[in-house]
Amino acid sequence: MASLATHLSACLFFVPIGIRRLLCSSSLYLKNPSLFKSKPWYFSNPKWKNLDLYILSIALPIASFCQIFFFLSISGHPTYRFSFFQHFASLCLFWVLTIFFVLYENLDHFLFNESFIYIYAAIAFLVEYSVIGVGITGLGSVVYELLAQLTLVCAGSCLVLSIKPTAFFAEFLLSTGLVFKGTWLLQAGLCLYTDAFVLKGCNKMVLLPASSNADVHCELEEDGMRGVALVNLLFVVHAIGVVIAGFVVFGLLSSFRNLRFGEASGPLLAELESESILMRPSHEHEME
Repeated sequence: MASLATHLSACLFFVPIGIRRLLCSSSLYLKNPSLFKSKPWYFSNPKWKNLDLYILSIALPIASFCQIFFFLSISGHPTYRFSFFQHFASLCLFWVLTIFFVLYENLDHFLFNESFIYIYAAIAFLVEYSVIGVGITGLGSVVYELLAQLTLVCAGSCLVLSIKPTAFFAEFLLSTGLVFKGTWLLQAGLCLYTDAFVLKGCNKMVLLPASSNADVHCELEEDGMRGVALVNLLFVVHAIGVVIAGFVVFGLLSSFRNLRFGEASGPLLAELESESILMRPSHEHEME
């Protein structure tokens, strides 16, 4: 959480994943809502179309190790070091999650069932929740508290999907939640770590003297109160924008079949058709 670059890279992780999940899950749901079943990762054929997953499996460990080694080289404060170690552990958990996705595609699904992967994802989000905003006080803590709430939404959605993978609402909430996390991370980086977009009357985030905490310094108390109100307003605007965009995407996919993802081929369609064939005799028996 230490710079605009960190927030931007996190945004580039979360937003594409959320958009991909939203497109693929909505396409699968619209094909046959009664047979919808959420997937930990929506694979496509040929395999090169899953390039984003393999990029994540390489980028996440690089990001986590770069973060911990860069911090240890510039800071000697024990508390601040521990905070960075927590962020390092959180990144590693999400890296292991991408490994589970890769193994789930290539190995027997009984070894890594979907419920286990969703529960693990929920635990990873909860660990991330526990480290968000550590060492941040004042106006910055308000920004990160809102980010923590989004993380809880993602964790709750994963828990629901681990119990009921047919819950499309939870899948929609998870997908839009990931997009929202990404856009809010970018907003936080701009508001807290840049001079150009810093809130009026305040300075960008700095480490407090003789302390392990960081804060956004505002000249007047009124500036701080106005900053909190503006942060809440920006959060609401982000929420409205992401929700509207999600419904627009769902509406477009519903109206234009050629825009849908994962329907022409691939393991998702094959599994959906096999389930449809298995269910067909029971329906025919009921009609007789």
